[in-house]
Amino acid sequence: MKQYVLSMHQPDGPPPPPEILDPIMRDLGAVEQEMREAGVWVFSGALQSPSDARVVRMRDGEPLTTDGPYVEGKEHIGGFTIIKAPDLDAALEWARKLAGAVALLPIEVREFQGGV
Repeated sequence: MKQYVLSMHQPDGPPPPPEILDPIMRDLGAVEQEMREAGVWVFSGALQSPSDARVVRMRDGEPLTTDGPYVEGKEHIGGFTIIKAPDLDAALEWARKLAGAVALLPIEVREFQGGV
C-alpha cells in the first residue's frame, strides 16, 4: 500500500461561525470514521494559525529562526490526513469525500516518496 497526504487548504482569517463550522466538523468526523472502518486512515490533524509558525533555516552555518509562515499568502494548510491506498485513484476518491465534507475548500493529494 502507498501512503498519501490529503492536505486541506483554507483561507487566512478567523474560523467561520459555529453555524457553519459545526456541520463541517461533524461531516469531517464522519469521513474520518469511514476511513478508519475501511482501514485506510493513518493519522490526521488540524494545524494552528500560520501566524504561530516558525521557520528555521541555516545562515552562515548557524540556524536562524524567524516568526511566521515560510511563504506569505492568502491561503494555508489548515489540516491534513494521511491514508494508505493501493493507488492514486483510491486516494482521490477519499479526497473527494473530504472535499464534500469541507464544502468549498480544496484538498491536495500527494503520494509519499519511497513507498513509505
